[in-house]
Amino acid sequence: MHTRDLIQFLSELSENNNRAWFVMNKPRYDILRAEFLDLVTGLIADISRFDPLVAGCNPKKALFRINRDMRFSRDKSPYKTTFSAAITASGLKKPSQGGGPAYYFHIDANGVLLVAGGEYMPPPSRLKTIREHVVADAAGFTRMLKNKKLKERYGDLQDEGKLTRPPKGYDADAPHIEYLKRKSFIVWTETSIKKKVPADLGKEVLAGFKDAYPLVAWLREAK
Repeated sequence: MHTRDLIQFLSELSENNNRAWFVMNKPRYDILRAEFLDLVTGLIADISRFDPLVAGCNPKKALFRINRDMRFSRDKSPYKTTFSAAITASGLKKPSQGGGPAYYFHIDANGVLLVAGGEYMPPPSRLKTIREHVVADAAGFTRMLKNKKLKERYGDLQDEGKLTRPPKGYDADAPHIEYLKRKSFIVWTETSIKKKVPADLGKEVLAGFKDAYPLVAWLREAK
């Protein structure tokens, strides 16, 4: 896809986040979104080679809408300034819908490519299930964290929103307590591609997803 054109479009949108500008530039958006859909379609096919469970994911449903939900937000900007997609085995991309672990990526207005795998801020019932799985499968959780490719690319699980105290029902000396304090079980990397666009963006994203697969697979076992 024309990645530089996408970054330029998103950059202009961030400076002109209003309906009039968007309507004037809708033809540009339509072309870029079609290209992004092609990218996601190819990614689903490629991911299914090492993770067959995502083969049935609908690429159109994997894409996030560019329109923002402003109902409960102080920010009344009508449009998101990212192109993003979440690929899941269930075909549902939102944690609140029970989408489960996802392969997620986006490109933003600053030309930053984010590639992620796992579950971001799952609802309380799902978070409880994951925490229980950490306790029940402590050895498996440790092995997953030590996976060479996962560790080399991502380091550790993200700790955004991490609790300062153990969650209710867990002792301070419980195994993996620092992970039990997390509200997300996800890894991600961010790379600036504004000045140096990857020769094959799909290949770059796919490599990140493949390295995140051990976490995705482990999370699927949490039931």
